[in-house]
Amino acid sequence: MAMDINGTHHGNEPRPGQCLRTFLREEGALGVKKGCDGGDCGACTVHVNGTPIHSCLYPAVRAQGKSITTVEGLADGGTLHPVQEQFLAAQGFQCGFCTAGMLMTAVTFDQKQKENLPRNLKGNLCRCTGYRAIEDAVLGVSTETEQSCGGHVGDSPGAPAGRAVVTGAARYTLDVDPADYPGLLHMKLLRSPHAHAKVLSIDTTAALALPGVRAVFTHHDSPAQLFSTAQHELFTDDPDDTLVLDSIMRYVGQRVAAVVADSVHEAEAGVRALVVNYEERNAVFDPQEALRPGAAAVHGDKDAKASRIGDPVRNIVAELHTELGDVAAGLAGADVRHEEIYTTQRVQHTALETHAAIGTLDAGGRLNVRSSTQTPFLTRRALCRVFGLPEEDVRVVAGRVGGGFGGKQEMLTEDIVALAVLALRRPVQLEYTRTEQLTASTTRHPFTIKIAAGARNDGTLTALAVDVVTNTGAYGNHAPGVMFHGCGESLALYQCPNKKIDARAVYTHTLPSGAFRGYGLSQMFFAVESAMDELAVALGMDPLEFRRRNMVRDGTPMLSASEEPQADVHYGSYGLDECVELVADALARGEQRYAEAGQNDLGPDWAVGTGTALCMIDTVPPRGHFAHSAVELLADGSFEVRVGTAEFGNGTTTVHAQIAATALNSRADLVSVRQSDTDLTEHDTGAFGSTGTVVAGKATLLAAEELAVQITKAAAAMSGTAAADCTLVPDGVDCGGTLLPLTRVFSLAASNKQTLCADGRWGGTPRSVAFNVQGFRVAVNTGTGELRILQSVQAADAGVVVNPRQCRGQIEGGIAQALGAALYEEVLIRPDGSVASDILRQYHIPTFADVPRSEVYFARTHDTVGPLGAKSMSESPFNPVAPALANAIRNATGVRFTSLPLARDVIYLGLKAARESQGVK
Repeated sequence: MAMDINGTHHGNEPRPGQCLRTFLREEGALGVKKGCDGGDCGACTVHVNGTPIHSCLYPAVRAQGKSITTVEGLADGGTLHPVQEQFLAAQGFQCGFCTAGMLMTAVTFDQKQKENLPRNLKGNLCRCTGYRAIEDAVLGVSTETEQSCGGHVGDSPGAPAGRAVVTGAARYTLDVDPADYPGLLHMKLLRSPHAHAKVLSIDTTAALALPGVRAVFTHHDSPAQLFSTAQHELFTDDPDDTLVLDSIMRYVGQRVAAVVADSVHEAEAGVRALVVNYEERNAVFDPQEALRPGAAAVHGDKDAKASRIGDPVRNIVAELHTELGDVAAGLAGADVRHEEIYTTQRVQHTALETHAAIGTLDAGGRLNVRSSTQTPFLTRRALCRVFGLPEEDVRVVAGRVGGGFGGKQEMLTEDIVALAVLALRRPVQLEYTRTEQLTASTTRHPFTIKIAAGARNDGTLTALAVDVVTNTGAYGNHAPGVMFHGCGESLALYQCPNKKIDARAVYTHTLPSGAFRGYGLSQMFFAVESAMDELAVALGMDPLEFRRRNMVRDGTPMLSASEEPQADVHYGSYGLDECVELVADALARGEQRYAEAGQNDLGPDWAVGTGTALCMIDTVPPRGHFAHSAVELLADGSFEVRVGTAEFGNGTTTVHAQIAATALNSRADLVSVRQSDTDLTEHDTGAFGSTGTVVAGKATLLAAEELAVQITKAAAAMSGTAAADCTLVPDGVDCGGTLLPLTRVFSLAASNKQTLCADGRWGGTPRSVAFNVQGFRVAVNTGTGELRILQSVQAADAGVVVNPRQCRGQIEGGIAQALGAALYEEVLIRPDGSVASDILRQYHIPTFADVPRSEVYFARTHDTVGPLGAKSMSESPFNPVAPALANAIRNATGVRFTSLPLARDVIYLGLKAARESQGVK
């Protein structure tokens, strides 16, 4: 029997046990995505005889004789389906990895189903958007003022890849033509069942005897070069504590061996056939325990200086101890004080595209790696360092990346794939399962923060001290940077004469932490902003007024760990005061709306409160972040931008097109962008630290401005007009009243063997600061712990907003992700160190029904540092959400919650304990 796929007869037989998702992809329907393989995310949704199903759960054999429709089959020739048009008009996507599944579900809705989207979209997850844009798309809502076709800075053109995203044509990491990878092999990994053990032996005999198994790689095959999976411009920012394959296991889930076979299922069989003899060792899972004398040393075998580990015997990766003024005196002189311990949990990035890489050797023997990465250039450098290769012998390419959030600022698949490719001289592919993503990639660093703060009766801060312990897990990737960065802007946000920081990043035998949106600031602001509210309550002062009296002002020093501010960080613009007022005004209007609607009184069991939080972030990471961009005039009069930065829903492709169009007085739809390929540009540090606009965008601006000069000069020479009388206009050059089309400029230049192309470079300094303020109005059921968010509002100082619709989406997505981290997301660790929350249904990320529609406002500022007045705005919207929510709950109930997540049972038990402590049942 055969099946019909998008109107075409397919006669291939599925393999025994094969799911429909993998079968459809093998048949060329690459718009069908893998996000979970457990029926949890909906990215694989297709229609079987018109009914939407999750194809990862549907046996392919059951589809024989039936009609299958994938996202590729929705359009009628070149005419999009109406719902595809709606998603394009509303820009109902960011990275777009979930979009095909969303579309395939939404196209089946009748009007009644559209009226209950929280229920009817519960089977489709999105990690990027915050769902507002998806709701608008499904309902056919699009604001005309956002649909600018000019595409200059300040307009809101759609993403250049929009049509490809909604038709399933956008190509992510593994959406490749098999013909480009002849003889492709597949890799699967054996992972450690022990938190701490030494591998005594690995018997590969049975595995190598299995059909299809081509090779097994163990620690005996690993290069000796230690490295860090973290990727930074300076690799010395992170400790060298990692090997491609190691004989010492330091967490449950660590790689033990790699099996390469003709197919995934044959590689999996090979993994099951490996026999490993381990010597188990004592393990330590709690960072406080790890600091105690005699605790098991996670990297006790390392040389501290050579590996750049602070104190391997004491499990300290890095530490910071500094004091400004006299904190003890500041606390003694305070009229009110707050001392408390705050804790934040492990959170997983949960990008819907899991880590994946595919490697091959080209005809010249050069290693080519296609990877789901935020850092192609740094990954190339790391591969060269590990394998002793010159950079010209390695190429790294990132296709469209299905979400990142910092998790893909790591090298987790590329090194082991490269090992196999170099050994076997054949293409090799590795794709993480969702379980591997949850148990063996990286997470947000858990923080324990002891804070002490004091203030005088007039509301002036007198002291602010933090004692911080971060849990970096088994490896120190990003540990120093997260600790230093987290303790930086969180304390620098407030003026206070006496500040003290004691901080340690600590190894434990648990899965590694890493880079995560906010890079330590979300954890620290949870403690600092909670403390600010407690001081205000103790003073009987409005919390926002207390913040106004103490927050930094334009020109005041931003101090945290040293007596002098960072020399290259400036107030390129200052909009914090405006953000505070925007949020205060919005919350007041919300209160009035509820009062006018008679909804203020929800009943005797409900308590209503408001809460706010501020945050600040440097617009660029320290110590250099570099980008090179090239902009070229093409024969058809359009322009091509070549940049190194990756697109993973951060919107950099759109931003670069807009910046170039503005500088060249053209249109964004006449600018094409090629990116994230180490063959295209000289260097790019990577798409992290919110640098896609302010660093890579600055390089593109400089290149486009130089190209504009080149074109104008060339046109002047061609027309015999003075350069001062030549002006670049959308379709050409106005040479003293005569239009010289750009196509003519190109052809005349080409006839003279002249290429009109310019380069731009930027090194990430000087840097500016961006601000965000979050506000919530909540209702808490004091009897059950149920929490309802009645109003969510965030104001952002993003400088000149390059693309308001896109930036609004970034903020909404940040709020949604942060709500998950604040309310229920947690990577749970069992007593043996293994991860308990190892599938999506055990790790709850926000669904459509979980996310409120947030109000988003922008301060009106123009940054003197960023390109055309712009600032960064990808990470920072996440940071103030948890403290603002905790402050709102405190305002409603009078109870301060000091640990995340603020799950319903946590709230219930906290309120119950508070009543019991007061003698109330």
